Amino acid sequence: MITALYSDQLIAENAPMDRRLAALILSRGNRIGYIASAPEPQRAFFDEKRQYYARYGLSLDLFVDLDALAGGEEIGRLFACNAIHLTGGHTGDFLRGLRQSGMLEKLRAWALDDGILVGTSAGAILMTPTIAADALFEGGSPEAVRDGAALDLMPFEFFPHLNDDPGYLPALLRYSETTANPILACRDGEGLILGDGLVEIFGAPLMIAGGFVEAADRGRIADLLSRA
Repeated sequence: MITALYSDQLIAENAPMDRRLAALILSRGNRIGYIASAPEPQRAFFDEKRQYYARYGLSLDLFVDLDALAGGEEIGRLFACNAIHLTGGHTGDFLRGLRQSGMLEKLRAWALDDGILVGTSAGAILMTPTIAADALFEGGSPEAVRDGAALDLMPFEFFPHLNDDPGYLPALLRYSETTANPILACRDGEGLILGDGLVEIFGAPLMIAGGFVEAADRGRIADLLSRA
């Protein structure tokens, strides 16, 4: 399994991570499936992302709307792709869509069976044990989230867009005192590629645990992954 976790993807600062991810995908093929976080009648986000990936020689040519899954044939086409992209959007609604469509466990199994899974913002949060930290984006409390269990592919939680509000870091420090999971927090332009022996850090993400914060360290992340 290889996972790529982006805070935000469509900015120039992500070019080094984009190039590395593209090389990993192209070693297997060039087809990427796209799971939308919500219906996209005009497919504007999909078209934007398709142009983005095309710059790296990748083909984003399968759009999946969880509210309108056509059945086993469409799921088969999705899982035949060389990578799957999970979009940004409303994380809670995205999680409900995965559950209600029956795709949450299917997607988890596909990823664990040597899949390449790419997540931006909400899509990256969904790769972790819980979406609890996402509550901060709506002024809520992560501690109050009771039904946030997600794909559980990572032994830590993920928080994107750290640079958007100076109140996020103090809130994450408080939350870290109540959760057993470390929290990886990224500013836009930062991210990680993990799996198959890879621990590649782009930018300067933060590791938050037990009320303390430090720069994300490759060795610490590798240790967490080895014990997961």
